[in-house]
Amino acid sequence: MKFAVIGGTGLIGSQVVKNLNAAGHVAVPHSQSTGVDVITGKGLEEAVKGVDVVVNLTNSPTFDEASPAFFQTSMDNLLAAAQKGGVGHFVILSIVGTDQVPELDYYRAKALQEKILAAGPIPYSIVRATQFMEFMDAVLSWTADGDTVRLPATPIQPMASKDVASAVTEVAAGAPLHGIRNIAGPEIFSLDELGRITLSHKGDSRTVVTDPTAGMFAVVKGDVLTDKDAHLAPTRYADWLS
Repeated sequence: MKFAVIGGTGLIGSQVVKNLNAAGHVAVPHSQSTGVDVITGKGLEEAVKGVDVVVNLTNSPTFDEASPAFFQTSMDNLLAAAQKGGVGHFVILSIVGTDQVPELDYYRAKALQEKILAAGPIPYSIVRATQFMEFMDAVLSWTADGDTVRLPATPIQPMASKDVASAVTEVAAGAPLHGIRNIAGPEIFSLDELGRITLSHKGDSRTVVTDPTAGMFAVVKGDVLTDKDAHLAPTRYADWLS
């Protein structure tokens, strides 16, 4: 089959392209660096013309109040181009619990993206993943202050990006789900515990202080960012660290 992977040069997209091509498909990566712009629409029609599946892995450049507008415009442009190009399956990557954290602009934006796709004209699949293991360094940096890092005890279920890419590849190559598939890592940690594990592995002497008000994940209530019933990935955090 022919695939257009929009955002195909990023962390997940580049791996999805590699996986699809290795499986004998024809997957072409598209991004601003290849001349495709999902906001202005530049290059979109050419990118999706005649392809069987569009995999949209583009991301908002910010996580703030501007993110809903990004997803509204990009999805409107992509769906219009895909419908004109005869695309039969449209796939996006979202977040487990994205509709359960309205306090976060970015999560509301991803929930909006899902709604736009589900209401659109093309058979679709939504893959919701838990937090990427690769993002832990960024999470630690958000609330670092001297010798301490403040983190809430929010439950998370970290997942390796290679496992995310494998799941997206599998869904994209299959029949449209007309719904959502949740994927998650094999273990659940509290975020502060995961911070301590990460710093210890790196030989970083900073101390993690449990602070229920610290950082983006402080507003998350309960365990909505985890899903014990999701399709569980194989990579454990300790193995990924090593």
